[in-house]
Amino acid sequence: MQAKKTLLLTGASRGIGHATVKHFHAAGWQIFTASRQSWVEDCPWAEGILNHIHLDLENIDELQHSLPQIKQRLGGRLDALVNNAGISPKDDQGRRLGILQSDYATWLKVFNVNLFSTAILAQGLFAELQQAQGSVINVTSIAGSKVHPFAGAAYATSKAALSALTREMAHEFGPHGVRVNAIAPGEIDTSILSPGTAEIVDRTVPLHRLGKPEEVATLIYFLCTQGASYVNGAEIHVNGGQHV
Repeated sequence: MQAKKTLLLTGASRGIGHATVKHFHAAGWQIFTASRQSWVEDCPWAEGILNHIHLDLENIDELQHSLPQIKQRLGGRLDALVNNAGISPKDDQGRRLGILQSDYATWLKVFNVNLFSTAILAQGLFAELQQAQGSVINVTSIAGSKVHPFAGAAYATSKAALSALTREMAHEFGPHGVRVNAIAPGEIDTSILSPGTAEIVDRTVPLHRLGKPEEVATLIYFLCTQGASYVNGAEIHVNGGQHV
C-alpha cells in the first residue's frame, strides 16, 4: 500500500492556508502545519492538533533549532512544502507603512517571515523533498509587482524578492527532481482584508469580485500533482485579471 503523501504548510491558521490544508486533507494527504498561532479548532480532522508545529518564523534561530524536530516528524519524505506565512505591518490607524515609516526592525521582521524563513526551510528539508520528488510552492503577492494601497513597502519588496527566490530555487532544485513554483494572489476574501478593498475590486479587477481562498487552494494542490509535472519556476497570478 502506497504511503500517504505529506504536506508541510506554514501560516495555516486562517485564510488561504486554512483552505489549503482542508483541500489537501480531503485529497487524502497527511498534513503538517506550522505557524505561530495555535491550532484552529474548527478544522475537520482529529490529527490536526498532533501534526501542528508551533513555529515563529520571525525568530530565525528558533526555526533553525526546530528543523531536526520537523525532519523527524516528516519521517524522511516531503511531497509538498507550501510557504504561505506572511506579515504586512500597519500603523496605529491600520494604514500601510511606506519607506519613511518603516524602521530597520520592521524590515527585518517582515523579511524574516516572508523571505528568509522560506529559504531556510527549503534548504533544511531538501533531502525530504528530493526523496519524494516533491514540490515547493511559495505564496507571493500582486504587491510584489505593483504598488498596492494597503501593502507596505517592506511587504511588497519581500514578496518581489520571494519571486526571485522561487526562480533561483527552481533552477537549483530542478535537476534533483524538485519543482518550485509561486502563486501571486490578489484580493482574496479572508478575515484580514483592509477597509476599502471593495472599491479596489470594483475599479481594478475585471471579474468584479473577490477571489475565494478555495480558488487559491485548488491551484496550490494542482501544482503539487502529476498534472503540473512540467511546471517549474512559474509565478501564477490569482487575481481575477487585476494585474493586466
